[in-house]
Amino acid sequence: MRKNIVAGNWKMNTTLEEGVELANNVNALLKERKPNCDVVVCVPFTHLTSVNAVLEPELVGLGAENCSEHVKGAYTGEVSASMVKSTGAKYVILGHSERRQYFGENNEQLLAKTQLALENGLTPIFCVGEVLEERENGSYNDVVQGQVEALFSLSPEDFSKIVIAYEPVWAIGTGKTATAEQAQDMHAHIRKVVESKYGKEIADNTSILYGGSCKPSNAKELFAKPDVDGGLIGGAALDAESFMGIVDAFN
Repeated sequence: MRKNIVAGNWKMNTTLEEGVELANNVNALLKERKPNCDVVVCVPFTHLTSVNAVLEPELVGLGAENCSEHVKGAYTGEVSASMVKSTGAKYVILGHSERRQYFGENNEQLLAKTQLALENGLTPIFCVGEVLEERENGSYNDVVQGQVEALFSLSPEDFSKIVIAYEPVWAIGTGKTATAEQAQDMHAHIRKVVESKYGKEIADNTSILYGGSCKPSNAKELFAKPDVDGGLIGGAALDAESFMGIVDAFN
C-alpha cells in the first residue's frame, strides 16, 4: 500500500535560527492534527542536526536536499550520503530540476547518488520532469520516461524504496500549475513506465508526488487524482500555516 506524503523543500532559504523556528512551528501544528499522510521537511545541510533536535520523528520526517555521488574523499564542499544519514535524516531529494539545470547533474551521477542513498538507509525522493519547450513540443512523456529509466539498473527491492516526484519544470516558482488532469496523466504514465520494468505490484506501491507550485488552494484537487500521492512543496513549505494547509488537503 503506497503512502501519501507531503514533503517540504526549503531550498536555499532560512538562516539556521529561522530554520529551527520554522521546524518548531511545523512540529507544533502537526501535534494539533492527525494528518492522513506522512510529512517530511527537507532542509539545507547546515540545518539538519539542529532541526533534527526539535522535530518529533513520529510527526515529521527529516530530509536533505541533495547528497554527493562519492562515498567520501577529497571533494571539498560536498556532503556524502553517510554524512546526511549521521544527522538523523531519513530522506534525501535527488535530481531536483534546479540541480539538473544549474549544476548539470546527469543520469549517471543521479544513479550513483541514489545507490549511495539507499546503501545508507535513506529514502530518495527522486525528481523527474520536463521543461516548457518539451511540454510544448510534445516530447514530455519520452523525456520523463528517460529520467525514470535512468534508475532501471536498480534491483526491484531497491527501486521499491524510492519515492518519485514529478516536477513540471515550467510550473516551478512561476505561479503556473499543471492542471490536475495534466498531473494525473503524467503520474499514470510514470507508473506504467515503472510497471514495464518492475511489475504491477511495485508500480502500484510507488508513491509519486506532484512538485510544481502546489499550494493550499490547489492541493485538494491535485491529491484527489488516483495517481497523485502527495506533493513536493517549495515556496509554501516556508510558511508553517501554508504547509499545513497542504497537509490538510488529505483530510
